[in-house]
Amino acid sequence: MLAGLLVLGANQVALGDMLFILVSFIVLALLVKHYAWGPVTKMMDARSEKITGDLDYADQERSRAEKLAKEREDALKNSRAEAVEIVNKAKESGETQKKSIVSDAHSEAEELRQRAKSDAAKAREDAMSGAQNDIANLSLEIASKVISKELNADDQKSLIDSYIKELTVNETK
Repeated sequence: MLAGLLVLGANQVALGDMLFILVSFIVLALLVKHYAWGPVTKMMDARSEKITGDLDYADQERSRAEKLAKEREDALKNSRAEAVEIVNKAKESGETQKKSIVSDAHSEAEELRQRAKSDAAKAREDAMSGAQNDIANLSLEIASKVISKELNADDQKSLIDSYIKELTVNETK
């Protein structure tokens, strides 16, 4: 019996306790909703927005990093192309300078050859003229000794010059 009373008492106590617990839970839920739910949801919304913002920022930074990497790759390709172009221009410039230097050297050599030819011809003419004068003077001395009479120097010189001219014309033929 005593056990039956305890069970019956437990049923009555349980219903009262259950009502008390239910009312306490509702009051507690209203208090939590009024005082804690707003700040907690604001905090959760703020956290959600921060995470979304961080993810968007990460996407933007990843896109920016990819864009910068592509720009650097393009710049590297362009710099390689520019380097090849600079080397080719330097080669062309070197070839142009080489041709110019060789052409100038040939021109200078030709000019020296012409000048040497001209100097040799002038030296030959000077030697011939000197030889003509020496021969004329020598002939004049010989002729004056042979004839024992002195001729006019101008007449004698013109006579010898005409003989020498005839000799040089005959030598060149």
